[in-house]
Amino acid sequence: MRTGWRAAGAMAAAVALSGCEYKALPDPALSARDKEFIARVPKADMGRVFERYQVEDPTGQPPGTIVVDPKQKLLYYVLGGGKAVRYGVATGAEAYGWHGTATIKRMAEWPRWMPPADMVKRWPHLKPVVAEGGMPGGPENPLGARALYLYDASGHDTLYRIHGTNEPTEIGHDASSGCIRMRDIDIIDLYGRAKVGTRVVVM
Repeated sequence: MRTGWRAAGAMAAAVALSGCEYKALPDPALSARDKEFIARVPKADMGRVFERYQVEDPTGQPPGTIVVDPKQKLLYYVLGGGKAVRYGVATGAEAYGWHGTATIKRMAEWPRWMPPADMVKRWPHLKPVVAEGGMPGGPENPLGARALYLYDASGHDTLYRIHGTNEPTEIGHDASSGCIRMRDIDIIDLYGRAKVGTRVVVM
């Protein structure tokens, strides 16, 4: 995950100057399960800067690339033609942040959550979740509606994800242990655009 730092760093200034032309986008289609579970998640007003918009692409990356700017708490999906979809995110606190280039190797709807070993070490109260084989997908699950699993250049699971959240008030803040959180409606939208093999650049 440390590879690609220089290329990612070179984009930082450009991404910070995100496009000024905003185009509102419709919500993605939701299944009956999506509607039921999302209705049970708290609502949050994040402000315009973290809402989902089509904007001028500030990344310079090829179409189909996902670019995450942890400092600005923004994620871009590059559309091509000079445009990108911009989403607000929550990212890892400084001690747990990460950078580099990865590839999506797995995608899941309302995924099961298994706390990683380092998280359980920090928060022993999660041991019962591990003992039960993880937490089933649903509105109480911290992975939210969808998860994109990131793998490094060697094909190893980085243990980092782009996923939904049942705490949308954290969007725009350092809130996770390194993973990238999105509102459920936004991760569903991104899930519909991304695919296995999509390249992800985290600056």
